Amino acid sequence: MALHTWLLYLVAALGLSLTPGPNSLLVLTHGVLHGPRKTLFTISGGALGFAALIALSMLGIGALLKASAAALTWLKLLGGAYLVWLGIQLWRAPEIQLQPDTSRPAAQGREMFRQGLLTALSNPKALLFYGAFLPQFIDPARDLVVQFIAMAGTFVLVEFAFEYLLASLAQRISPLLARLGKTFNRGCGGLFIAMGLALPMSY
Repeated sequence: MALHTWLLYLVAALGLSLTPGPNSLLVLTHGVLHGPRKTLFTISGGALGFAALIALSMLGIGALLKASAAALTWLKLLGGAYLVWLGIQLWRAPEIQLQPDTSRPAAQGREMFRQGLLTALSNPKALLFYGAFLPQFIDPARDLVVQFIAMAGTFVLVEFAFEYLLASLAQRISPLLARLGKTFNRGCGGLFIAMGLALPMSY
């Protein structure tokens, strides 16, 4: 993976970490209820789930590239269109609602890890998303395994760091997100739309 491609991927991964999703909302909730240190169990489970989904996406992409050399171009174009569609959906989404149930007993670390893992794995949109996002940065002339390690490692580390920050600031961030409402969603939706339009044309 060329350095300039990795740097572009890193910037995109940082931007994507800011977008709301099931795992980030779960981490925010657990951060409010259990504090950042214990929420590391939730974050670790989600990170493992993300790595597994990226691996599945890369396996599918690799099989397609073996079948057709021109497949990567089509993957980039279709993936860009999908990112634009996701951006439009996020732009139009209702404001974030975070209402943790404080009446429930404190969860154990193992249970929190399982919740983080299953929340990541049970989201079929995530698999489609990685299938649309990753091809934008793949170089078919380079080893796919090395590129997978670089992409998966970078994304998981960025997501892990961001979610820990989210858990650490959960009590301050949750009222802010509630006040920002649609503005936050539109900002994140605009990011998806911009990436969907720009990334397929970047190579």
